[in-house]
Amino acid sequence: MKRSLLVLILAALLGGCATPLPRAGWQRCELFFGFAIPGGGEVSAGDWQAFVDGEVTPRFPQGLTVLPAQGQWRNAAGHVEREPSRVLVLLLPDDDAGASARIDELRSRYRERFRQEAVGRACTAAQVVF
Repeated sequence: MKRSLLVLILAALLGGCATPLPRAGWQRCELFFGFAIPGGGEVSAGDWQAFVDGEVTPRFPQGLTVLPAQGQWRNAAGHVEREPSRVLVLLLPDDDAGASARIDELRSRYRERFRQEAVGRACTAAQVVF
């Protein structure tokens, strides 16, 4: 009798220590920013940080991740371009109705500011826990 009570108490205590399960209802959006500027040069570290501070953070103040990358893609003229890049990762709740428009604003601002042909976007369903 005592043993089964001990097992029950331990099970209850250990259940409280479990990591919460990831919740559905989120998106993981990745944006791909090339750093090569047409005609020569690259987006500097200072210019990138100014873009993050002035454009990204105000639109997504709840958080973000930036990963350094080396990108490759085929441009509109059919040439393979290789360049330093950054991947911006955003985790967004599905009920954030304005998120898609804010992402497209970022893409447009970056293309205009740094004369880019494109900024890639990939969004997938995600299960998230913090």
